[in-house]
Amino acid sequence: MADNRLDERTTVVAGGALLAIAVAAAALNLRPAVTSVAPLLGEMRDTLGTSATWAGVLTSLPPLCFAAAGLAAPRLCERIGLGRTISVALVLLTAGLAVRAVDGPYLMLGATLAACAGIALANVLIPVVIKGSFPARIGLMTGIYTAALQGGGALGSAVAPATEDVLGGWRQALAVWAVLAFVALLIWIPASRRHRATWNSELSRSTGRRSLLRNRLAWSVTLFFGCQGFVAYIVMGWLPQVFIDNGIGKLEAGTLVGLISLMGVPVALVITPLAARSAGQSRWIVALGVVGAAGVVGMLVDPAAAPWVWSVLIGVGMSAFSLALAVIALRARDAEDTAQLSGMAQGFGYLIASTGPFLFGLLHDVSHGWTVPFIMFLVVYAVQIVAGAAAGRDRYV
Repeated sequence: MADNRLDERTTVVAGGALLAIAVAAAALNLRPAVTSVAPLLGEMRDTLGTSATWAGVLTSLPPLCFAAAGLAAPRLCERIGLGRTISVALVLLTAGLAVRAVDGPYLMLGATLAACAGIALANVLIPVVIKGSFPARIGLMTGIYTAALQGGGALGSAVAPATEDVLGGWRQALAVWAVLAFVALLIWIPASRRHRATWNSELSRSTGRRSLLRNRLAWSVTLFFGCQGFVAYIVMGWLPQVFIDNGIGKLEAGTLVGLISLMGVPVALVITPLAARSAGQSRWIVALGVVGAAGVVGMLVDPAAAPWVWSVLIGVGMSAFSLALAVIALRARDAEDTAQLSGMAQGFGYLIASTGPFLFGLLHDVSHGWTVPFIMFLVVYAVQIVAGAAAGRDRYV
């Protein structure tokens, strides 16, 4: 009897470890589809003969798609289950990455749309997995998830220019990321099978649940998530060009943006678990915001003066993303509330975020410089800090 209990505990631990690995593997694939494009955008436009408008659509498409698919994720999850929905997400991501560079500009947009739909579904539902399967380790698992996610973003920015040279062109440099997504799918399928019954049971009570659309705390979380996404997509989409326009080489510019994403890894692994154990997360959110704002001021004054310093500061500030994910789980009482809040925060939040690259580029075109866009950047950053302080208070939706 004791041996049977020991075997059962060993199986549970192994299943949890495999699921943690699957979550990290999936997270590693949720940013390279976006960050690998920016350093190669000039070559892509030259080859495809596209306009700046096409480039603007391409860079705005990910957060727009994240918004639409994010709002749909909870309903799809109810229909086919949490594990299967994330499997579908990884299939969409793999297929989109594999075919987006095969042909012309319209296939690029369509395949990017499919890949981003997959990313959006996983974005919304992995926090539900963490809440449902690791309720006592929310901070740690959110830290691991966001560290892997930020690490993937850094790989996309830093590795894409190098793989372009090694593999013989930007098409191959973009398509190679499909291999990593397929590996994540192969890990996720067996890892999720043994948890499906538990997830379905926890989410089965969602029928007739109250709406969060009139909940003030839910909107604080949503605005916080949206503002940090707004600035993050500007950084991923435009900062390489800002550096290049200020005399910094393309490879170094890609590396600098990769460094910004990489800075989120130690912060996610150290700060997020500490913050999750605190009564509230407001002070952590404000502190990260102030550090990031200092880096933005540096970019506003003189981007080329100390680009590595500005990148480190901005990277630390953007690590608020890990806390934005953590507060989604921490402000909800159970898995189904987490699914609702995650869908709302990421659905509407990415809708807010999608306007960032477009407005930044528009202000650059109108003002013929980078000063006015960065002033807007700072204003949104201030809103993020205020909303984040409200979202970080120890309450439930």
